[in-house]
Amino acid sequence: MSATLGIAGVWLGLLGAVVGVATLGLGLRRRDDALLLAGRKYTWVIGAGAVIGVIAMESALLRHDFSLKYVAENGSRQTPLLFTITGMWSALEGSILLWSIVLAGYLAVMVHHFRRRATDPLVAWATLAVFVVAGFFFALMVGPANPFRVIHGTIPTNGPGPNPLLQNHPLVAFHPPMLYLGYVGFTIPFAFAVAALLTGRLGEGWLVETRRWTLFAWGFLTIGIVLGAWWSYEVLGWGGYWAWDPVENASFIPWLTATAYLHSVMVQERRGMLRIWNLSLLLATFSLTILGTFLTRSGVLESVHSFTESPIGPWILTFFGLVVFLSVALIGWRGDRLRSPGSIDSPVSREGAFLANNLLFAAFAFVVLLGTVFPLIAEALNGDRLSVGGPYFNKMTTPIVIALLFLMAVAPVLPWRKASEEVLRKRLFWPAATATLVVVLCVATGLRGLAPLAAFWLGTFAAGSAARQLLLSARRQGWRGLVGRANGGMIVHIGVVLIAVAFAASHAYGHQHEFRLAPGQSARLSGHTVTYLGSTTVKSSNKTSMEARVRVDGGKVYSPAVHQFPFATQAIGSPSVKSGLGDDVYLTLAAPPDHPGGTAVIGVIVQPLIIWLWIGGAVIAVGTLFAAWPGRRRRPTAPVSAPVEVAAPDAAPAEPVVVPGA
Repeated sequence: MSATLGIAGVWLGLLGAVVGVATLGLGLRRRDDALLLAGRKYTWVIGAGAVIGVIAMESALLRHDFSLKYVAENGSRQTPLLFTITGMWSALEGSILLWSIVLAGYLAVMVHHFRRRATDPLVAWATLAVFVVAGFFFALMVGPANPFRVIHGTIPTNGPGPNPLLQNHPLVAFHPPMLYLGYVGFTIPFAFAVAALLTGRLGEGWLVETRRWTLFAWGFLTIGIVLGAWWSYEVLGWGGYWAWDPVENASFIPWLTATAYLHSVMVQERRGMLRIWNLSLLLATFSLTILGTFLTRSGVLESVHSFTESPIGPWILTFFGLVVFLSVALIGWRGDRLRSPGSIDSPVSREGAFLANNLLFAAFAFVVLLGTVFPLIAEALNGDRLSVGGPYFNKMTTPIVIALLFLMAVAPVLPWRKASEEVLRKRLFWPAATATLVVVLCVATGLRGLAPLAAFWLGTFAAGSAARQLLLSARRQGWRGLVGRANGGMIVHIGVVLIAVAFAASHAYGHQHEFRLAPGQSARLSGHTVTYLGSTTVKSSNKTSMEARVRVDGGKVYSPAVHQFPFATQAIGSPSVKSGLGDDVYLTLAAPPDHPGGTAVIGVIVQPLIIWLWIGGAVIAVGTLFAAWPGRRRRPTAPVSAPVEVAAPDAAPAEPVVVPGA
């Protein structure tokens, strides 16, 4: 029953996308408003197909219908309810189904939002483009990534359940959906960029259509990346949260290009500049999400995040190639009409800072992309298996991050066109003085190291600059002054600074050691005392755990553990963390006792400011909401492409600021 229902849903979604493309295409060719109105209705057919597919899969997982191959390979009667539900995105085929339901949701919101402009060619072309993307992913599920294959022959009575690492922490219920809301969300601005190129409406009007869509997708992707780092920290037991894993990079690269777009789009709105650049950033961001999907779903990467090798790799790579070819061809076709009417009057200006900012983000994305795909290219060409690790990424990206932090501090106070020395001195003195005082205090308390101290100075400088802008706005308008794109961006900047400072501190000043302790023995590390109290065996429905009981600083008892899952060949470690505003005490059971009352090896890692990584992510989420909320309105100074019937962009405050994401 589940297989029949699911296959029907997938076919319904595919047919809705194909017929929708044909109807809209014919309507655009004939300029027939009736066909354009009819074509948009296939949105609901696509949505119905996706919903039916998801219901069928979740029903099969919850009922333990092992006649479905997917359930037999990823379900288990012993798996807890939460991880049974999340089993839908714990493997390849289910993750494509998740992609389809998220895309169907975005498509439905888009069509409803533009319901009064359904016959506008810009909206019609954008809808058609999203239909094409939806059709591709439904075609994957009809073909090589069919999640509703049935088992012919003996049907098993139980299954292994999801990957043990994916049923070991509740964050698995939030991290992948947030990541997909970001990844898939970039389809909408991509579609409008394609529509703008096809219709020739290349002024600033189409930017108004895409800004908030891009901002929300960027916000979801940011939260997804932060939650992924938190999951890694809480589950994998190595004490870190970011290892430049290739699949981590696959989500980080489009984040970089989207961040660059959110900055440079202001230049085009205000001065009519960077048209080709902004279009290229949007097209590149979507292309990179498809490339990231290939890297994580094709099995070409060895990563704790990637799925096993599958036949969908060539399909996704071909689609990626078509997207890139189409993007380059469209920009080349419209090249003469994309010339900017304005120019940069002075490098010491807001637009000059944005240009430098974009070049840095582009360099950042290129460095990460090169380090990620170079081993794949080398292996494809000569069979050599290479590995590009943390040293390459840290060495190449550190100067870029330092430069970006400096721009975060300076750019918010720069006026358009040209800045005077007096204005810069007046607006930057107190943030710079505060940053210097903070570094002096750090050195006085014994902190050393050029890189972390530079990060502290630049972080405080940037945070002070953002806080100054927020205080000025609040003084003029009260709390309402914090709402809107500009000041929401300043809140985002503060969140980014918190993450950057926490990252620098945890890498520079962390300590770790392993202690072999008998019950009742204690050890000290970096000012903290851990006391081993003994170990116990705990059995649950899906695993058997050896849990150590460790008291930290004479207070709460924590329980690092080693889990054995029924179908896993290796035991899975699970850390236990004492978090505080100053530092974290991270405990692992490195070696369980070989007999009751025996000694155990307890791993202890003390890292400062870790919790501020997660706080910084929350601040970014709040800032994104503030930036998306309508602020004061002003008339745009750049020409708007008719017929755009939307409100003008948010007002700029009395002193200039930048949008989210540096």
